[in-house]
Amino acid sequence: MPQITTPVGLTLEYEAVGSPNDPPLLMINGFTTQLISWPRGFCRRLAEGGRYVVSFDNRDCGLSSKFDGQGAAVDEVRGAAVAGDFELARRLAAYTFSEMADDGLALLDALGIDRAHVLGVSMGGMIAQTMAIEHPKRLLSLTSIMSSTGEPGVGTSTPEALEALLAPPPSDRDAYIAAAERTLIWRSKRYPDVEWVRANAAESFDRRFYPEGGRRHMGALIASGSRAEALTRVQVATLVIHGLDDTLVEPSGGQRTAELIPGAKLLLVPDMGHDRPEALWPELCDAILDHTAGRAQASDRRQLTGESFRRPG
Repeated sequence: MPQITTPVGLTLEYEAVGSPNDPPLLMINGFTTQLISWPRGFCRRLAEGGRYVVSFDNRDCGLSSKFDGQGAAVDEVRGAAVAGDFELARRLAAYTFSEMADDGLALLDALGIDRAHVLGVSMGGMIAQTMAIEHPKRLLSLTSIMSSTGEPGVGTSTPEALEALLAPPPSDRDAYIAAAERTLIWRSKRYPDVEWVRANAAESFDRRFYPEGGRRHMGALIASGSRAEALTRVQVATLVIHGLDDTLVEPSGGQRTAELIPGAKLLLVPDMGHDRPEALWPELCDAILDHTAGRAQASDRRQLTGESFRRPG
């Protein structure tokens, strides 16, 4: 896979699928997940729909640059945030979503792309929202999937899902692969795919086992705080997608995001958890392709009225 070096000296590993002559779609991963967490068939489906699909390893993840030894302990960052001192929390954290958003823009710059459709999933949705807030002229559209606003009490995790997320990963390869099955707690109950979960864990471990990055990702999430007020000023055409069976970021996260962003369209998907099961690819990809086809304008009134809809299920 190719790499680029950003103006601040970071190396970002990325992958592009499709024709560079097609509209670009930048896809941003979530907490500690590598670019290979995007199922390859999912990316191909979007590329076959006429999008130039670009995904990358976030900083501190996969084959992109690491920030060894930087930033304070997560407890210190959290303590400052709980006290309401987000200025201190941002100083303590190794970086925030603003810097992670800049990474994505640096990748677009390196590829000669001025504006792109931006799609983020989970924590990646928070980074994508930050792009829309801070760099709206660089976005053709925003798609936020199974994400939230950063507000306390919105899009919360069940205790079981949070415990599975925060459990230290085993350093032994076989144990790491086996432990990946604990993510089934937040995945789609109707479409469990243990084989893919284990295969992706194996590939991730072989590609780069780096649990230290999770501490700094969590610090960035905490220090970045709420985007609620800023989201009310977003003018980028927005699609919000959320699974009704999501237990890691409960559906209120997506609902609140769509409520705050003017004109956002909300798609609630039954039988979808905190994942993208293959059975739902046609629905998810069609929604993304429709939203990024230039129809997020006045010609499609649903995109502008904040209408929400859900598939019967």
